[in-house]
Amino acid sequence: MRITAFLDIPGQDNLTPLARLEKYAFSDNIFNRQIIARGLLDVFRDFSNNEEDFLTVMEIVVRLSEDAEPTVRTELMEQIPPIAIFLQESRPKFPTAFFEYLMPIVVRYLTDVNNQVRKAGQEALLILLEQDLVAQSDIENKVCPILLDLSAPDSDDEYKVEAVNIICKMASMLSRTTVERVLLPRFCELCSDGKLFQVRKICAANFGDICNAVGQEATERLLIPKFFELCSDSVWGMRKACAECFMAVSYTTSPEVRRSKLSPLFISLISDTCRWVRQAAFQSLGPFISTFANPSSAGLYIREDGTLSIRPSPQDVTSNSCQANNNINFMSSSTNVASSSSEQPMEIKRESWTEETSAEVNTVLSVKNLNKDTWEASSDCCTNPAEDLTRLSQGDSVAAGVIEVIKDSNFPGMNSRLQSAEDVFNTFLYWRPPLPDISQDLELLQFKSEKHKDSCSVQCNNCVASSEIKKVLESLQEHIDDPDVQAQVQVLSAALRAAQFDSVSEYETKKIESRGKLQNETTVSDEATISDATCSQVEEDALLSHASQDDISEQSATSILKSADSEEQHRGTSVFLKKEQENNPPFEDDKSKLQDIIPQPLLDQYLSMTDPARAQTVDTEIAKHCAYSLPGVALTLGRQNWHCLKDTYETLASDVQWKVRRTLAFSIHELAVILGDQLTAADLVPIFNGFLKDLDEVRIGVLKHLYDFLKLLHADKRREYLYQLQEFVVTDNSRNWRFRYELAEQLILILELYNPNDVYDYLRHIALTLCSDKVSEVRWISFKLVVAILQKFYANNANALGLNFINELVVRFRHCSKWVGRQAFAFICQAAVQEECMPVDQFVEHLLPSLLSLASDPVPNVRVLLAKALRQTLLEKAYFKSVGNPHLEAAEETVLALQSDRDQDVSFFATIKLKQNNMDNTSIEKQN
Repeated sequence: MRITAFLDIPGQDNLTPLARLEKYAFSDNIFNRQIIARGLLDVFRDFSNNEEDFLTVMEIVVRLSEDAEPTVRTELMEQIPPIAIFLQESRPKFPTAFFEYLMPIVVRYLTDVNNQVRKAGQEALLILLEQDLVAQSDIENKVCPILLDLSAPDSDDEYKVEAVNIICKMASMLSRTTVERVLLPRFCELCSDGKLFQVRKICAANFGDICNAVGQEATERLLIPKFFELCSDSVWGMRKACAECFMAVSYTTSPEVRRSKLSPLFISLISDTCRWVRQAAFQSLGPFISTFANPSSAGLYIREDGTLSIRPSPQDVTSNSCQANNNINFMSSSTNVASSSSEQPMEIKRESWTEETSAEVNTVLSVKNLNKDTWEASSDCCTNPAEDLTRLSQGDSVAAGVIEVIKDSNFPGMNSRLQSAEDVFNTFLYWRPPLPDISQDLELLQFKSEKHKDSCSVQCNNCVASSEIKKVLESLQEHIDDPDVQAQVQVLSAALRAAQFDSVSEYETKKIESRGKLQNETTVSDEATISDATCSQVEEDALLSHASQDDISEQSATSILKSADSEEQHRGTSVFLKKEQENNPPFEDDKSKLQDIIPQPLLDQYLSMTDPARAQTVDTEIAKHCAYSLPGVALTLGRQNWHCLKDTYETLASDVQWKVRRTLAFSIHELAVILGDQLTAADLVPIFNGFLKDLDEVRIGVLKHLYDFLKLLHADKRREYLYQLQEFVVTDNSRNWRFRYELAEQLILILELYNPNDVYDYLRHIALTLCSDKVSEVRWISFKLVVAILQKFYANNANALGLNFINELVVRFRHCSKWVGRQAFAFICQAAVQEECMPVDQFVEHLLPSLLSLASDPVPNVRVLLAKALRQTLLEKAYFKSVGNPHLEAAEETVLALQSDRDQDVSFFATIKLKQNNMDNTSIEKQN
């Protein structure tokens, strides 16, 4: 019923509806005026057809907007947006009517004396702007001047706060030129408002929206200085608001400004004295790091539907021909600990053009993780194999195990062999498990001999000191049980680590200075051979400092000393030094976290989010925020820097809070896309296996994306999960039926990943178990799974497996003692025909006789579903419509029997289609 229905009552007071409207609109009774204001939309619908009546209603609205009662004005303003939308749809002269009558009311209410009326006017204005009902000229000439006056320095405080809020919300709805020319100068003034902190807080909270509205140039020129002021504001609420919008601000700036200015600023917020500021900063740390992402270097991009996809650059495709002739690039990629990629195709969504030839894409995938600088010269990659040695990644770590293998094997002339590009790749190295990356060795060998001599002269002193310390440690090994001796060994161990670290630091300083020269060298200089044995020894010690953290953590102090002098240390000293290393990790551990994608302090702070001390001093949910943003950080760093995040991810995966593990479980499939199949198999699969045995709250995250994760694995690795899929049927709470429902949905997708034999041996049992579930929703989705399994068998010409499965369905469901099972059989048969999952001859031979026999079932619900299957699906197929079909007669006889069934529902569904056809025929006859 319309609100203003009383206007249509005839003979009430001998007035026309329009006159009655005017009477109640200006009645002395406030309630009558409120009713009229609340029902204005219905009034316009009634009087919009007549132009004269329409103008009269408009004049009444204008007079009603001047009502002295605030509630009437509020009710009126709330009706302005729906009235404007109605007029735009129904009246061709909408712009004139709106701008002459309604728009002035909205503008006037922005300065109304009543707070409630002003808020209603502000909300109406934003709705009109969002619906694009206000012209840009009216915004600049009517709305903006009012807002600028209200936000002036001498304006009332309450009006100023409201005006600032409207300006910030309007910015995203106006054109860039309008915002930059009209509103941006006032916004910059308001950011420095020293009178009201509420004004500055609103500016800080909406700073990202303003930056996005004005673009990069205006942001860096005008807004970034103001952002620095807000981030150092004395009120902690301002700093907290800045931390919350930091990602939006960073997204609008250039990479140079982001790295040089915003990164140090964010570090100051993350170390703020106020806990709430630090908490907001840590929550925004992951999103801020994600703004450093570069799709061209990561090789991944986000599609419009939100899924990750691989997009090899055109340079990668061009370099594909080089891959076949020069396999050293593949070796460089495969030996990289964090950037490995399989030769086999990854079943990930790709751009349509990448699907033309899977072989080309797979080749590109194996090398696409090399640094961007490498691909800038990809056009010359086939000219000289030695050139590729200079293009190997310079930021990757070297595993310490390489040196030990070289030393223990006593390979002759290893240095000279490393210099030869022909010996770097051979069939033995190609087919063996990939070795860790040795790019650092190659960099060392590219130095000029004078550079090596200089570095050796600097480092030999530290080498001599290290050897002396080791001799002292050897002399103390016989008295290792003495506490005083243990203290001395502890001090000497620390001195040994410091000596090694100093030599590495001095060496890396020289290495950075000469890196620019190294990138221009195209061949390995013969002069790089180091004849001095002591200098070579020091280089090997330096290489150890770049080992990945996993390799270093697995080595004991004995192996470190062994790499220096190849002598076996005493067992007691080895055990003690290993304990010391666990208590005091060597400096080399930190070096495995180094990368050049994002500022290192940001990464260090992000990795510290798993520290238990952070939960005490910052936020108890900080580990959850770290887990939530980890895929974005991993995407930013790229798989070549996965070693920086590996330990953090493992720590989060074993967190005591199930919410943290649940967050990782929901995103592990996305992380698998980022890392590639080889890293996924090495680092994510063990964690994935742990999630499978976790709480149901964690397992559901894995289950929802089970297909997405399994399709990224190799076929042999994927097959290992066939037996484990049965574990999903058992839940902690039997009432958690949605868990089993999700399992059935995922199994429908997973069928394509396995061959028919595996489906029959493993997945068939799960499907039949779910078909007997206590919850009907689980059973119905499981019936669709059964049909999908049948389709899998017959689509792959596994007719024998399909026949065995059909026989099992007949025994289990057609002859089930419970009517629910027999009803399920009717539904499975109907779905099988509808989806055409099997040949028709197979259906009529093995399923149709059992289906028609349900016509004599004692339970009406079974016969109802049979009637639906025959009438709505089976008889509509072309096969059963053909004349002379031997099976058509049996089906029609069954339908006739069901039409005369004693149950009304059965007869109704058996004849409803027939009656519809008869009605159509009758109407045609009448027309003729």
